[in-house]
Amino acid sequence: MRVATFGYQTWGHKTLDALINSHHDVVLAVTHPPSEHSYESIWSDSVEDLARAHDIPVHLAQRPDNELIERVKHAEPDIIVANNWRTWLPRELFDLPPHGTLNLHDSMLPKFTGFSPVIWALISGAPEVGLTAHRMDDELDTGDVLVQRAVPIGPTDTATDLVRATIDIIPAVLLESLDLIETGTAVWKPQNLADRTFFHKRADLDSQIDWSWPAEDIERLIRAQSDPYPNAYTYFRDRRLRITKATVSEGVYGGTPGRVFIHEGDGMVIVAGSDAYRGRNRGLVIERLRTDDGVEHSGKDFFPRGGGYLTSV
Repeated sequence: MRVATFGYQTWGHKTLDALINSHHDVVLAVTHPPSEHSYESIWSDSVEDLARAHDIPVHLAQRPDNELIERVKHAEPDIIVANNWRTWLPRELFDLPPHGTLNLHDSMLPKFTGFSPVIWALISGAPEVGLTAHRMDDELDTGDVLVQRAVPIGPTDTATDLVRATIDIIPAVLLESLDLIETGTAVWKPQNLADRTFFHKRADLDSQIDWSWPAEDIERLIRAQSDPYPNAYTYFRDRRLRITKATVSEGVYGGTPGRVFIHEGDGMVIVAGSDAYRGRNRGLVIERLRTDDGVEHSGKDFFPRGGGYLTSV
């Protein structure tokens, strides 16, 4: 089939690469210009560079306009494939090809609709992430599903591990979907939108640790903010600390959330949980951290003794 791609960052790059290595003909690659946004300057393999290296026509756009619509009309694709396209597409565009637009979204829809689904899934304690190929419609990530593949979330998995795992299955999900569409054997399954969960874009504030959370939730936040993502952070005596490795304590610790308490294992226990005063909670053991000068510290070295509080300012 003749395919036009709408994609960005490593997700779009992997999608385009899979198509280049298939029997399909990529007639146009649409992508966004590079961005300095903290979540868009990582996983930044260039769709534009890959397309130009294979003599595929490229169109750069932040959002759709008349010029883009005319460019797609001129390319005459049988289908559009979108992956990590960051702005809404109008029906005039996504319904333009005979087979419409196939969107790839890195969650098991209808769960984790929207932005940064892998990170939000890990933070929330979901059992799995995954990849969904679905038909694009007028809303965000709500169209009928064609193919889904799940990736289980393990107890020590980081967002980096899970993003890599979901990127790795892009070619299989994409090419299976296109084969079903091309052969006329596709069975589209409507989503149960009553089960939909919708998450917003992440910003710096979303990485700040709230010590009123249970230690188990904070530990997942830290794994969800693994390098190269902006790390989960807190403050100690006017210094920002980026927490890069932590575990839930063996012991039960009571008191005030955020209290720097006592050594356990390889780190320093921080009291956690809004009801920590009841003395029923595990603490968070900080094992590794990074200061704003880029220096890495062990929890034990940075906190040679207990005392003081980790705060939001």
